Amino acid sequence: MGRYIGSKCRLCRREGVKLFLKGDRCYSDKCALSRRPYAPGQHGRFRRRATQFAIHLREKQKAKRIYGVREAQFRRYVEMAKKKKGVTGESLLKILERRLDNVVYRAGFAFSRDQARQLITHGHFLVNGRHLNVPSYLTKEGDIIEVRPQSKDKLRELIKGASERRPLPSWLNRDLEALRIQVASEPSLEDLDQSIQTSLIVEFYSR
Repeated sequence: MGRYIGSKCRLCRREGVKLFLKGDRCYSDKCALSRRPYAPGQHGRFRRRATQFAIHLREKQKAKRIYGVREAQFRRYVEMAKKKKGVTGESLLKILERRLDNVVYRAGFAFSRDQARQLITHGHFLVNGRHLNVPSYLTKEGDIIEVRPQSKDKLRELIKGASERRPLPSWLNRDLEALRIQVASEPSLEDLDQSIQTSLIVEFYSR
């Protein structure tokens, strides 16, 4: 399956929750889900009773769309989580949270994960002093992510606006003056997205 190029607002409406895929627009009264809180399409207002399979599928799709991950990659993350000690669902969310694009977004250096992904692929960030343009890179404790010197003037205003929108998770430190992020620890349970029912995702892939 290729990259989704349709309306991102349709994805929020399909899942019935805000996925914050449009950055600043999601916080405004222009949000499509606020205006039309039902599924897109001709029969969107008339939802049928969901089967167990549909419930599991929708939860998996919601998590994929929140983090902007494709099916094959998401399946690999699930397999990685199964090999770790502890609760598989929590391990899965911790892996997703450690993605470089998510770290940049969580730290308030971008309005959305899509924007964070674009900034990374365009080469605006250094990881531990080295140029890295791979959004799926899994960060680890002690990693330093910073805006490269040539991009600081260009991104400073964007980061100032984005950082005001998002509270900083406890597992990240940031320096808005130096435009630097430090991964202080692995994501804590309190900082994980509690709206995602990971048990349903694990059950979906255990069929």
